[in-house]
Amino acid sequence: MKSEVSAQDPGFAEFVVLIALIISLVALSIDAMLPALPQIAADLGVVEINDSQYVISVFFAGMALGQMLFGPLSDSIGRRPSILAGFAVFALGCLFSIAAGSFDQMLIGRFLQGLGAAGPRIVAVALVRDQFKGREMARVMSFVMSVFILVPVFAPAIGQLVLLVADWHFIFAMFLALAVIVVFWFWKRQPETLARENRIRFSFVRLWLDIQLICRIRVALGYTLTMGFIFGAFVGYLSSSQQIFQVQYRLFDLFPLYFGILAASIGFASLLNARLVMRFGMRPLSRFALGAICFLSAPFYLYALICDGHPPLNLLVLYLLVLFFFFGILFGNLNALAMEPLGHIAGLGSALIGSVSTLMSVVFGVVIADAYDQTVLPLVAGFALLGLAGLLTMRWAESKLAVES
Repeated sequence: MKSEVSAQDPGFAEFVVLIALIISLVALSIDAMLPALPQIAADLGVVEINDSQYVISVFFAGMALGQMLFGPLSDSIGRRPSILAGFAVFALGCLFSIAAGSFDQMLIGRFLQGLGAAGPRIVAVALVRDQFKGREMARVMSFVMSVFILVPVFAPAIGQLVLLVADWHFIFAMFLALAVIVVFWFWKRQPETLARENRIRFSFVRLWLDIQLICRIRVALGYTLTMGFIFGAFVGYLSSSQQIFQVQYRLFDLFPLYFGILAASIGFASLLNARLVMRFGMRPLSRFALGAICFLSAPFYLYALICDGHPPLNLLVLYLLVLFFFFGILFGNLNALAMEPLGHIAGLGSALIGSVSTLMSVVFGVVIADAYDQTVLPLVAGFALLGLAGLLTMRWAESKLAVES
């Protein structure tokens, strides 16, 4: 009770920044690790070079399971306690990774980090849903994503900078310190948004019934599956980007620069989407973005095939810049579209959407990353095929809307 009383209601700008930083913990925990993957693999005795990518995918697996835990928990005990509990688990995972003496122990620590980060990540979306609806929610989430994207732009460079003065253990120490700072800010400034009379008693029977209810809502399910396909392609990029740029194209210390430039394309699109969505709507923008991803990736795959999987770097970067612009359009809109009919169970809805889409992304991301063969062909094929799958799924989801209208 005391913590709820002490919290003050932040203004709109502070709210957006705070939520963005909470969600950014996930991006930082992924992207700042990328330059350290070779050093972690060498220090912990990883034999197969592609196995180092599990440092990324295991984090996502923990997130997928954590979202199903923290979402319903937030509907039962409130948003604030759930977010604080998630940060506690995340901190435990950081300590575990710092002390890791083997690659298996590292993966356990990363799983705990993902499990804990799921609390702040998924409950923050429900917290936004408590206060905004429809296009206004999409607008808020676009602003959040715009602030959030600054972290992926600079995170690899931050990780690289840490490696210049220390080893990879200090990257996890940095995660821990930043988590403490964000927790204190959140605890002091953000009040509870879920009134006690609107809370739902936690019950596994009720949880199962609500999951069935959500799965019967074609719109929510369809957009969730679409997110899974698109995010799966992006996880494949995250997992293999270090090998593509540092090893295949031999960029070495320039890798953070290229990664940041590509991430900035997503941020710019998210910022622009905050205006576009108010004029054109979420669905038309999302359909256009998905179509663009397909029509860009198919011919580029053929071109990359002609180049034996090693197209010129400048053309690859140009392709990814345009592609990630459309990803930026999709990230904010698809989540808002999936959440739109679930206001009465926002916590569980956010959890199920996040969990299903993240589990799908882990599966597709691992397939793309494991298929890496010193060429960009698996990655580009993944973009083309998963983009097409997302477009078809979105059309299926909206077919019922067309019939009803």
